[in-house]
Amino acid sequence: MSKKPLVSILISSYNKGKYLEECLKSCISQSYKNCEIILLDNYSNDKTNKILKKYSKQVKVLKKRKVSKFPSLNQIDLLIKAYKISKGSVICLLDADDYYHTKKIEKIKKFFLLKKKINVIFDLPMIKKKNKKIKFKLKQKFQKDIWPTIIPTSSISMKRSFFKKCLDMKVLDKFNLLEIDFRINVLAINFFKNYYILKENITIYRETDGGIMSNIKKYSKKWWIKRNQAHEYMINLLKKNKLKYKNLDYSLTKMINLFL
Repeated sequence: MSKKPLVSILISSYNKGKYLEECLKSCISQSYKNCEIILLDNYSNDKTNKILKKYSKQVKVLKKRKVSKFPSLNQIDLLIKAYKISKGSVICLLDADDYYHTKKIEKIKKFFLLKKKINVIFDLPMIKKKNKKIKFKLKQKFQKDIWPTIIPTSSISMKRSFFKKCLDMKVLDKFNLLEIDFRINVLAINFFKNYYILKENITIYRETDGGIMSNIKKYSKKWWIKRNQAHEYMINLLKKNKLKYKNLDYSLTKMINLFL
């Protein structure tokens, strides 16, 4: 990797006009300047278009129709399209309602140069809800093979080769309730184990009422279905490595899904 690699910031967007300008400003004002900003939008019908016109010279914008009724699959579809037209050797993901610290890309680039064997860098974001900010915490997991605490999409940076591997392995297909952050966390942390968690808070993750996660209430029917999909995703990855999945939580989740 060269000392001044091109970094691609890939933004997925749909009706986030309320927060979009702050998101774009944070990308444009990065201290590391060798960046391209690519935004894919699902034909938003709020004030998004007005904002995008304002930043059309600094941001490459493309529109794409939704491919699914499931937000997680639409998000993945947008990011894949953005990746395919990007050119950076480093890929940074960003949701349109989140934003970066001014030195985020500079710090990410430095860590990739220092830790050349690492393919994915996660940073622990500050969680912003209304006017309050709290630090994101990693939970200790006691079950073997269970997925880790999921670090949000906007805190995921990776080498281009890793994103390509995700596409080649088809780990971004199927499972209509699983977001891209879950898939990449599991793949990088549980399986390849070639990652680094940066403890600096260089991303602001915004909790909003219209977010993907906020639409699923804990212990609801949809929550149990999603949990079952998470287990099935783990099983599929283990099968690729000819390993079996033994997990009590999976047995319980499967049983509850049968009753729903």
